[in-house]
Amino acid sequence: MASENSTVVKEFILLGLTQSRNIQLLVFGLILVFYLIILPGNFLIILTIRSDPGLTAPLYFFLGNLAFLDASYSFIVAPRMLVDFLSEQKVISYRNCIAQLFFLHFLGGGEGLLLVVMAFDRYMAICRPLHYSTLMSPRACYALLLALWLGGFVHSIIQVALILRLPFCGPNQLDNFFCDVPQVIKLACTDTFVVELLMVFNSGLLTLLCFLGLLVSYAVIICRVQRSCSEGKNKALSTCTTHLIIIIIMFGPAIFIYTRPFRALPVDKVVSLFHTVIFPLLNPVIYTLRNQEIKASMRRLLNKHLA
Repeated sequence: MASENSTVVKEFILLGLTQSRNIQLLVFGLILVFYLIILPGNFLIILTIRSDPGLTAPLYFFLGNLAFLDASYSFIVAPRMLVDFLSEQKVISYRNCIAQLFFLHFLGGGEGLLLVVMAFDRYMAICRPLHYSTLMSPRACYALLLALWLGGFVHSIIQVALILRLPFCGPNQLDNFFCDVPQVIKLACTDTFVVELLMVFNSGLLTLLCFLGLLVSYAVIICRVQRSCSEGKNKALSTCTTHLIIIIIMFGPAIFIYTRPFRALPVDKVVSLFHTVIFPLLNPVIYTLRNQEIKASMRRLLNKHLA
């Protein structure tokens, strides 16, 4: 524990993405344009799914929630990052840092579990079609949705509880553009080996196991689809391929960040940028561009309100 005369850290100084002013302004412009274009697209996906009575299947229900989670996730880091790009001193209070960390893992954990649920939905639809309507009823879908929200909360609260037990008495410079577990833990003025190990198990190992499980499940589904002669074979393959792309985009950076000891690498900030700002906004868009039903419904919605 910290000694009695130690100064308790009340705020952290974020060192940011880079110290180059020109690169900061360039990244600021790119992220702002990307943010203003892609974020409304996520809300358009949600509105389209909710307004079209033909998009009531569990697949679209979960996709709408994916868009909501990703849009919410993008509000945790990106707005403050844009403000900090224009600030000389990037300061975040201890409480706000913990809050940012909590919501980052709450929504991120929930999204990871949502991808597992979406894989289960595809497995039931393709491999157990006779039982699909019973097992994936509206009540079951809402129960699965509640379970993934609770799972994300439990995952995040464990992270926060472990960090709140650590003493912070200086230094207070975080070598990143947001608060996350690896950087915050390194500033604790105590031995953090056990905490780091618990964090790796809570985030890294679970993420890796989910990722490998999803790859295996989609491999089984694709093999099953390839052997079938149904008319919806190409559509099923396209859906599974899209899910695999999103899974790799979602889990790849998370595995890189959380499955290794908390030691800084030169590419950490770039990977974190894509993981927290870029990829979350792209996930629903990638799915929408490969789904003809949603694209057609979206065009009808836009024509109805813009004509």
